[in-house]
Amino acid sequence: MIIDTHCHAGKNWFLPIESLEFEMDRAGVERAVLIQHGGTYDNDYLFEESGKRNNRFKVVVLVDPEDEDPIGSLEKLAERGAAGIRIGPDDEFNFLTDATDIWRKAGDLNLVVSSIGDDKNFASDKFKRLVDSCPNTSIVIEHLAGVGITTPPYTNYEKALEISDRPNTSIKVPGLGEITPRPNRLEPEFQFHNVPPLFEMAYDSFGADRMMWGSDYPPSAGREGYQNTLEGVRNHPAFAKAGDTEWILGKTAERVWGF
Repeated sequence: MIIDTHCHAGKNWFLPIESLEFEMDRAGVERAVLIQHGGTYDNDYLFEESGKRNNRFKVVVLVDPEDEDPIGSLEKLAERGAAGIRIGPDDEFNFLTDATDIWRKAGDLNLVVSSIGDDKNFASDKFKRLVDSCPNTSIVIEHLAGVGITTPPYTNYEKALEISDRPNTSIKVPGLGEITPRPNRLEPEFQFHNVPPLFEMAYDSFGADRMMWGSDYPPSAGREGYQNTLEGVRNHPAFAKAGDTEWILGKTAERVWGF
């Protein structure tokens, strides 16, 4: 079973879920995690559409930072069937003295935290302390720790990967278009050139059984296209060991997200 752990759908922003389903069906992707896109705190559309589709989708919600009772709201979202909450390392909530409380509560509710940030955020001692204070919360680092397109030395990225020492963490592996510039000349066969060793570095830290593919659709449509985000991971030499791609394309997500 192939599972996409990072995609977006929306009623008025991004694209409707039917567009995502078309791409999934075409690529042979059976399940997906719907990640609420930034700035949207009404999660109704994701719940409504996922509810029509026989458990094909898991929903990761956002909680409004201005919510007067964010913990209570998270409890209600869990009751509706949320699988996780999206929180960044530096996110704050106006009516919480310590934002760590909502990370801990996620663990109490058996919700996964899908964490958005950049390699500097994830490299910080503050983030490591936060993770250490939430040992019962499963934390998934988005977008390959947000390293993006960068050049060596990969100082912040290397430090961010140290979070793999904490057993409650795992990491999402995006398409190559997130970490490598698209070639100026697009040949008939899909390929990127001069790909940096960022997948290899994550693999050395986390291992395949704590890595999971996430397409970042629909933004990825403007980079290499949905199916190519999958092929870039499936055919990457870093994952040549027998069984690696099975973990990264499905088994890790199945375990973490409860498919």
